[in-house]
Amino acid sequence: MSALLLAVTAALAAVLQAQSLSPEEIFKRSEALQSWVIEQRREFHKTPEPGFTEYKTRSRIMRFLESQHIMYRYPFAKTGLVAYIGSGKPVVALRTDLDGLPILEPDGVPYKSQNDGWMHACGHDGHMAMLLGAAKLLKEASDQGELPPGSIRIVFQPAEEGGAGGDLMIREGALEDIEAAFAMHVMPHLSSGSIHTRPGTIMAGALSFRVTVRGRGGHAAMPHLNIDPVVAAAGLISALQTVVSRETSPLGSGVLSITMLRAGDAYNVIPDEVVFGGTIRGLTHEHLMFMKRRLEEMAPAVVAGYGCNATVDWRLEEQPYYPPTVNDERMATFALQTAATLLGTDQSQIAEPLMTGEDFAFFCRQVPCALLFLGIRNESAGSVHALHSPKFTLDESVLHKGVAMHATLAVEYLKTFAVAPDASSAKASASAATTTGGGGAAGDDEDEYDDDRVSKDEL
Repeated sequence: MSALLLAVTAALAAVLQAQSLSPEEIFKRSEALQSWVIEQRREFHKTPEPGFTEYKTRSRIMRFLESQHIMYRYPFAKTGLVAYIGSGKPVVALRTDLDGLPILEPDGVPYKSQNDGWMHACGHDGHMAMLLGAAKLLKEASDQGELPPGSIRIVFQPAEEGGAGGDLMIREGALEDIEAAFAMHVMPHLSSGSIHTRPGTIMAGALSFRVTVRGRGGHAAMPHLNIDPVVAAAGLISALQTVVSRETSPLGSGVLSITMLRAGDAYNVIPDEVVFGGTIRGLTHEHLMFMKRRLEEMAPAVVAGYGCNATVDWRLEEQPYYPPTVNDERMATFALQTAATLLGTDQSQIAEPLMTGEDFAFFCRQVPCALLFLGIRNESAGSVHALHSPKFTLDESVLHKGVAMHATLAVEYLKTFAVAPDASSAKASASAATTTGGGGAAGDDEDEYDDDRVSKDEL
């Protein structure tokens, strides 16, 4: 029996090698799609939409999927959807985000945002275009019998920019049966066309806060008759700067930044209250929770010395907690090896962790994942400005590399993590190599990726 199993496995491997696309062929086909992908990116760029309201964006994606005869399900998380290519096991997902940012785009861009006050300033337009290109390439390969057995899910996720759309998609079943997932984010500080990722934490966890300091206002010429919340707030803001510098290890990574401050409206009136806010970031959940606890302890204690009181609001309804994005070691190593094969060893690099947040983190708490960075820094293309800047520009010349990377990750995952058949399923597995459309078969989740989301009560 063992000899038969070995023979069947060897036969299946031979089928995979004979019928499956090579990375070289995928790259060649991706280059041929470059103009089309740029066109898609520019069309998406014209219509940025807030999280959970990406209806025009979703309609454009649905029209594309229908034109390619790609099956899909919706809605997930109000405006999200999941597309299906192939059938059976293994099951791998490729994910993109959909939403724009509340940023006014300056004039001068031929495909400028038509939704005034909103802009694709984080590259999500490029993310969507690259994944549509990969879906187009993979579906055509599936129709021609060039894909290994298994299923590819294309996940279109809304509300990445603060709405935790990824968490809601998971709660509504978007990751059902999925065994691994990959996502890619453009990065303007990394050399154009290079791929970067790392095992372990790659992006920080994030929480935002609002602190209200209350005193007793009155005439600014008679401060002794008032309880000044401005002075109390200033003292608290200064004290909070010591949380990272004096209470956490210099070998750790944490951020506590005050980013907004509002007080009175008149020059001769001390206000009743001051409101300020900001964000805390940490590369581990424990580090983040330490900073959260210290802010909660210090706020009332410090302002009490000035005769004021303070409350802290963590804004969880407006901007949910994003846990750190932790790449699975196997998937990150696999992604780096795939990038080296596809683009060359000099273009596959270990990433440094970033203190920015990313709600692909929710996917990574459920299944083995890897988030990758695609470098887009190109001075000649003007692609030098930071994410979330109104001057952000994307180097479109490397979009085809993102297409190729997405598609190669999917194909190589199906080859590498193929399910070894038993004798009774050998025929079914071999025939699955040419099956197209439909969703994947049900699969068992690995124990270490059980649901361990952090609830609001735990925060």
